[in-house]
Amino acid sequence: MTIPREQLHPPEVRASAGAPLASAKAATVLVHGRGDSANGILGLATVVDAPEVAFLAPEARYNVWYPHTFLAPPEQNEPWLSSALEAVDAVVRAAVDGGVPREKVVLLGFSQGACLVSEYAARQGGRFGGVVALSGGVIGDRVERGRYAGSLDGTPVFLGCSDVDPYIPVERVHETAALFRELGAEVEERIYPGFAHSVNQDEVDWWQALLDALTSGA
Repeated sequence: MTIPREQLHPPEVRASAGAPLASAKAATVLVHGRGDSANGILGLATVVDAPEVAFLAPEARYNVWYPHTFLAPPEQNEPWLSSALEAVDAVVRAAVDGGVPREKVVLLGFSQGACLVSEYAARQGGRFGGVVALSGGVIGDRVERGRYAGSLDGTPVFLGCSDVDPYIPVERVHETAALFRELGAEVEERIYPGFAHSVNQDEVDWWQALLDALTSGA
């Protein structure tokens, strides 16, 4: 199926907050979930105390990164999936070009956005400031090791999800944690019994501690 380029996702920053890139000590790329927006996910910037962090967000056209479940074979979500990965990459490059080292760029996503940042980081490899996947995991009907990069060079990775999430099977969270460990990431996996498909304070606290570490003494 051929989709005109103008109907795919804009590879650019669509909303921003926090410190200017030129003076920021770190950055977080915030990737929204299905039905949300760049401005919507940017609201998470208000729940952390991080005055030296730039917050940048891409936005999916029609507010959906890919049409089918993240557990579908990847080819069923093309070309939207490849375009979504390019959109995330464009915002990461904007942060780096703006003066923030890649190893101080955090990738954070919720739900469909968490799946997207997980897939992006695993494919890209190398050191990031961190990956914070809130209710998500890598994309596909199965985890294919050959699709992913050689090493994440000790990147801190947080995976948080409910054990009864209606959209994210907990088994995929476990598989994603195992993959990231194999890729050389430092993984923190937290499963919250009976929790909703949402973001909780424990997850925010972990992200806050990560941002504190990235900006202290830099």
